[in-house]
Amino acid sequence: MQASTQKLWSGYERLTEALGSLESPALLLFRAWVALAFWRAGVVKLDDPYGTSYLFNYSYHVPLLPPNIAAFLGTWIELLTPWFLGFGLLCRPVAAFLFVYNIICVISYPDLWPHGFWHGLVGHGFSDHKIWAMMLLMIIARGPGKLSIDALLLRWRARSAASRG
Repeated sequence: MQASTQKLWSGYERLTEALGSLESPALLLFRAWVALAFWRAGVVKLDDPYGTSYLFNYSYHVPLLPPNIAAFLGTWIELLTPWFLGFGLLCRPVAAFLFVYNIICVISYPDLWPHGFWHGLVGHGFSDHKIWAMMLLMIIARGPGKLSIDALLLRWRARSAASRG
């Protein structure tokens, strides 16, 4: 009986190790998915600056910022940060920044939750933003994975430290 239990645990350990190798590709997919979503939003804003200005002045209610400054910042945040996230450079701070930015986007655009904020919080309300938030939280918690510039820089730093000391 003990041999079969040991065999079962050994098989389980091999399976979890094999599935663990999916972490870096999954994190890359999360980074790319969120980066593309924000990039596309930035391109739309850049393509129609007058429409963007109108939305920020009359539809979006960004706290603490004048509408035109919020439009400018929102556009460039959505055009620049996806590159950092996608390539995995300064990934955890960028993911944390985009997580907060995502929350501000949801709060600033009440049309995402027409029946009240709490009503759409669980269920179908602003589902894209919730999915992006979950992906960003995983990137914050686990890092960008091995398929990133951050991982490459850490390996380079470890090699240079080993060669010096």
